[in-house]
Amino acid sequence: MGVQISEIIPRKKIELSELKDKVIAIDAFNTLYQFLTTIRQIDGTPLMDKNGDITSHLSGLFYRNINLLQEGIMPVYVFDGIPPELKQEEIKKRKEAKRIAEEKFKEAKEKENVEEMKKYGGRFVKITDKIIQQSKELLGAMGIPVIQAPSEGESEAAVLARTKKVWAAASQDYDSLLYATPYLIRNLVSAKRKKMPSGLYEDIKPELIEFQQVLNQLQIDKDQLICLAILVGTDYNPGGVMGVGQKRALEIVQRYKYPVTIFEQASKKYELTFDWQEIFKQFHEYESPYEEEIVFEKVNEKKVREILLAHDFSENRINAGLQRIKAIDELKKQRGLSDFF
Repeated sequence: MGVQISEIIPRKKIELSELKDKVIAIDAFNTLYQFLTTIRQIDGTPLMDKNGDITSHLSGLFYRNINLLQEGIMPVYVFDGIPPELKQEEIKKRKEAKRIAEEKFKEAKEKENVEEMKKYGGRFVKITDKIIQQSKELLGAMGIPVIQAPSEGESEAAVLARTKKVWAAASQDYDSLLYATPYLIRNLVSAKRKKMPSGLYEDIKPELIEFQQVLNQLQIDKDQLICLAILVGTDYNPGGVMGVGQKRALEIVQRYKYPVTIFEQASKKYELTFDWQEIFKQFHEYESPYEEEIVFEKVNEKKVREILLAHDFSENRINAGLQRIKAIDELKKQRGLSDFF
């Protein structure tokens, strides 16, 4: 879910070409959820091979990463580790919501109600150990670096950007800003078009959010941004403070400035049902333990074919995708030679 602060965050739409030669750390779980919920059949069921194994994630990782590579973007995928204890309550709620959605999907399937199946089909997505392992194997075969975070992938990606190991973090959630990523990219691996409720299609472009611009426009600092998020609600205190929306939270942090004062004053008017200091520490004190050099390997074409053919992908489409990657490599070689003349 992430922190809901979209109404007050400045951002600008960009072209993928504007990210050329940039190394970007991608929140892997966030991206896999996108693929698993959007790359689906007409009745809402995910893409599957003849054995009934889900393949939506493999399709997304293969084809959309090729698009990124063609634009000269260098993606790095950061996978979640063990979630913080503070997040357990939110995880329980999500599991219950998925259970209900799955039941409604089954009911719709029995009634052959395709519209209802589409409605609930993407709401009970589960990222299994098998999906994670398959994703890591395919990314590795494509030469794309994989980083295993000790805890949340989005926090690791954000801090990798903050410490200049990568240029930006990519996620649909705004939580990355609470870890002070200098740049946050949204819609990086989204489909280029999205069908709206009206039936019309809308173009989806990447969005660039600059951390310093956020602070400047909101006239707050990093600690105040964290406090604002806690007031509105994070994954560690879903719902936040009842009666406090994004704009009201901004007014509170601007007025009272310091974390202790902010929550002291807020508690006089609103009921606080969480330990704000524990949540504040979660965002404020996270440091990345990652010290290795990020290396982009050569594509292992044989391995890519082996992985995708095992899940009934079209050999012609696989070869076409690999040809696109070859063309990228050839262009890089030509660029490298031209530097000498």
